[in-house]
Amino acid sequence: MGELLFLAHRIPFPPDRGDKIRSHAILKALAARGPVHVATFGETDADMAAEADLSAIAASHLLVRRTISNLRAGLNALPSGKPVSLTAFDSQDIRHYIARLLATRPIDAIFVFSGQMAQFIPPSFAGRVVIDFVDMDSAKFAAYAKATAGPMKLVHAREARLLGAFERQMARRAQLSLFCSPTEVAEFRLGLGDPQVCVDPVVNGIDTAFYDPVGVGPAPYAGEAGPHLVFTGQMDYAPNVDAVVHFAEAVLPAVQKQLPDARFHIVGRNPAPAVRALEGRAGVHVVGAVDDIRPWIGSADMVVAPLRIARGIQNKVLEAMAMARPVIASGAAAEGIVAQSGAHFMVARDDAAMVDAVCALAADQDRAAAIGAAARAHMLKHYQWDAQLAPLLAWLDQPPALVPSAA
Repeated sequence: MGELLFLAHRIPFPPDRGDKIRSHAILKALAARGPVHVATFGETDADMAAEADLSAIAASHLLVRRTISNLRAGLNALPSGKPVSLTAFDSQDIRHYIARLLATRPIDAIFVFSGQMAQFIPPSFAGRVVIDFVDMDSAKFAAYAKATAGPMKLVHAREARLLGAFERQMARRAQLSLFCSPTEVAEFRLGLGDPQVCVDPVVNGIDTAFYDPVGVGPAPYAGEAGPHLVFTGQMDYAPNVDAVVHFAEAVLPAVQKQLPDARFHIVGRNPAPAVRALEGRAGVHVVGAVDDIRPWIGSADMVVAPLRIARGIQNKVLEAMAMARPVIASGAAAEGIVAQSGAHFMVARDDAAMVDAVCALAADQDRAAAIGAAARAHMLKHYQWDAQLAPLLAWLDQPPALVPSAA
């Protein structure tokens, strides 16, 4: 592999949310094999403060503070006929950086992380292009449209249509397109309708050394009456908001009829107003951001992932399984995770099944512990990042003459 340009919609440091965990692992693996130049966005002060970490791994880099609001991006998108996702991440600074880089460095491949960054691929670039779409974002917006009423239904439907067309166009431009689950690959291939386009899965891995229950201290709630149910995630992300609000309103009260002391801890940055409003409900604790998520996971009697809208592999599920916690996941949250329900985790297809699973594991702590132990063993055997990324790195190591040209 020669020199490579890596484009990411968020700086891969610190790796503290699902997309950044994946981009961080991929960037580290690529940088270990040759010079990598990075163009990316930062959204928060923590993102911008991580520039030193980026500088230590990149041969060169450009970090742009993204300040455009979703409202402004939407207003810009309407007259242009573009998806909002593209206008939200547009940048002339990144375009100029790429032009200078390609004019001065022997870049033989471009790796695009997240579909909206594909807009920066120069039409004249003749080297290899890999696009990691991660999730099928157009399908996510289609799900939003289905679940929403009023004007936002039309907004989401527009985004799903335009973004889907862009995803298909860019997949035909690339030599290799990636998604984080075989299910997403199958769905995308069906919509693409072109068997000549190379689309493959790279399933998320997990840092099992970091997410190791040994040596992790207790959470503040440890020792209090329970059981303690924990949800982790970015808490201004719409599917996470929907999940915890629905769980607190529809599932937890039914659990508490059998387990009056059951408590639900919602852990993650930037709780949306609908999440903050849950504080004060019986047994609900909105924790917000924490310095280290591991104690909150490690002390949980169960980790719940009751997502009703989900794309790709849920890192929150992998993290809890790696920490030997029994996980109860909805069908959507379990999608793409190759594991056995009842052995490595519990899959609950509806609210009643979620209630039954929580109460059953609370009543049988030996079974809960056995599921947690089996979960960690499964992560150690099948979900290490090195194994997940090996096929991608082998593909990149092929001589360019052996790689099919773009359509």
